Amino acid sequence: MSILKSTFVNICLNFRQMLPKQPCLLCGSASTDIWCLACDASLPYLKLAHCPLCALPTTGGAICGRCLKHPPHFSHTVAIFAYTYPMDKLIIALKYGEKFNLAKIMGHKLSACVNDYPDCIVAMPLHPVRLRERGFNQSFQLARHIGRLLSIPVLPDACQRIVNTPSQSSLPWKQRNKNVHQAFTCDTTVAGKHVAVVDDVMTTGATLNELALALLNAGATKVSAWVVARTLPHADKK
Repeated sequence: MSILKSTFVNICLNFRQMLPKQPCLLCGSASTDIWCLACDASLPYLKLAHCPLCALPTTGGAICGRCLKHPPHFSHTVAIFAYTYPMDKLIIALKYGEKFNLAKIMGHKLSACVNDYPDCIVAMPLHPVRLRERGFNQSFQLARHIGRLLSIPVLPDACQRIVNTPSQSSLPWKQRNKNVHQAFTCDTTVAGKHVAVVDDVMTTGATLNELALALLNAGATKVSAWVVARTLPHADKK
């Protein structure tokens, strides 16, 4: 992290410590943030060595067999948590409960772990029908906070979801690649750029992979995946 960006993140941390106490969202104790330090320490951080491409645990952080056999279109994944309790409930609260303050702290956690800075950020787009139903895009809420923290431009309309596919969480894993095939288009010029795609959860990686392909077809030279949480093989499916 550059000195200026590191300084800005530290200022944000110090500012939050000066704020009035509030109840921790998880345990109810007094906290200077949405959740307290004790609860933060108990969250399911991804501490094990993992595949640099898809973030699944591997011995010594080597590229996993699946990525060796079928390399994804994105070149790197930053994931902070395992998608398990209570992170699964927190993401659902953001996604369906409009707990926008969660996007701030999740965005801060993600930005603090980035060490390969892209030229721009793209949020995982929702189909217009889904966007009207929900009223907001949780991935864009995350992306805008990350972009502000890292001083990286967010391109809100760079990509569109042109196929209103069934929710990936409602499908067996083997059907998810087919479900999102050619679901995205990218109309904004990203030629020669390194693009980071922000999403809340990666399960199979199929949706992120398809969006990465659309960005590469639009001229991007590199696509990184930034997600709050990663579903692990032993965890409940999203």
